[in-house]
Amino acid sequence: MSGLRITGQAEEMSSLARLPWSKPLEEWPEDESLTSMRGISRHVVRLVRPFGGEEGEIYAVKETVTEFANREYTILRELNSRQAPCVEPVAVVEGRTDENGEELPVALATHYLPFSLPYRVILSGSVTPHDISNMANALALLLVRLHLLGFWWGDCSLSNTLFRRDADQYAAYLVDAETGEFQNQLSDGQREHDLDIALFNVAAELDDLAHAGVLHPGMDPVRASEGVIRRYRRLWKMLKEPQILDPQDRHAVEKAMRTLQDLGFAVEEVEVTMDGDKGALKFTPKLVAAGYYQNRLADLTGIQCEELQAKRLLASFDRFRGREKKPLPAIEDSARRWMVEVYDHVMNQIPDHLRGRVEPAQMFHEILEHRWYLGEAAGHDLGLDHATQEYIQNILPFRTDVGLSQEAMAGINSPATIS
Repeated sequence: MSGLRITGQAEEMSSLARLPWSKPLEEWPEDESLTSMRGISRHVVRLVRPFGGEEGEIYAVKETVTEFANREYTILRELNSRQAPCVEPVAVVEGRTDENGEELPVALATHYLPFSLPYRVILSGSVTPHDISNMANALALLLVRLHLLGFWWGDCSLSNTLFRRDADQYAAYLVDAETGEFQNQLSDGQREHDLDIALFNVAAELDDLAHAGVLHPGMDPVRASEGVIRRYRRLWKMLKEPQILDPQDRHAVEKAMRTLQDLGFAVEEVEVTMDGDKGALKFTPKLVAAGYYQNRLADLTGIQCEELQAKRLLASFDRFRGREKKPLPAIEDSARRWMVEVYDHVMNQIPDHLRGRVEPAQMFHEILEHRWYLGEAAGHDLGLDHATQEYIQNILPFRTDVGLSQEAMAGINSPATIS
């Protein structure tokens, strides 16, 4: 072990030093609750807690070769600095040897993404066509965001992606970046190459699930994969190609901007020109950045969450502010009161033994949804406190820390779902 070298985040060194680097990764013990959260990989991968127990940081550790480990570590750091949806790198561990002095593979450690699941776990549970569509949307959006940053993935697939619940949809995160590379700007040919790879990989992965008998009935792997590509093309066109607007509509540009914001993109620069032949306005987004609602919510409240969660929380805040007396106070003052009187008021009602099962912003969204359903059934609004207590008593106890029902988790661990 004298030649062991750990290169990574300084604050993580004490935790990393506790791990059994002198053992092959396949011999590392792994808690069963973590095993169910690990996807399929061509590498040996383990999810571990350096300090044991049920609390504390979780690392995803994989064995690979020196060149790929260092390259991926560098790429993930750059993706994180550009706020791309991806896992966070922790360290590269080189110079590993076993107790007999035999060389062991280099290891790459990343932070496990809380409340996330691999696609096999989600699709092997009880899912609807709506869930599948949402996953396709999430993967397409992830690829668009990476391409906007000038990043060519080179191995876009469901296996290299983790999914987190985002309100009633999913958010997708890149997990494996060892084949990727940055360009100043991707050419159309590079983007098409990435799309071809994604089309093949996704179809093959879904076909594997179909042969295992766990894919949703009636779902065609090739058509589903083509759906990801269609969604990508529609989104890319809206973000990058000119739109022809009605010059008689005084709010046409504002509406076009709002459409892009609803997709989750802040429009930082546009070009508006007159089409001489038709007398129409040509609206062209020149510079867009993802996370419009996330950034607005974080600026107002400090809450960090997914984009659609942020949109839902902001809607709650906007309703709260709309009820305040005129003249309206500064928006920052309203935000502080909303945090205390609404968001924190709800979160503080969650019993300690049920905390950590669902990500807080997701839980707040689900309580708002539960309030709506209760009100529909009763014929009138029963209030946020009533909805919160109903959710705590009747829904939260049956949820797990990854946001799936206990029944779905039981299905994941059954032999029929493993191929």
